[in-house]
Amino acid sequence: MKLKTHKTTSKRIRITGSGKLQTATVSAQHLRHNKSKRQLRAAKSYKILDLGMKRRLKKLLPYL
Repeated sequence: MKLKTHKTTSKRIRITGSGKLQTATVSAQHLRHNKSKRQLRAAKSYKILDLGMKRRLKKLLPYL
């Protein structure tokens, strides 16, 4: 039986060339005027997810 991919998760997660998972940093859009320029610059980058999160996401993304 085929396993279904969780579509929302697949749109939020990217895979690097070395196989690590990365996602966009949070708090980038909402209430921007209250945040410092440093916070806004940091929010443009991507965050590498840890091994525990990768194991958890394996169930949602079986064909990753």
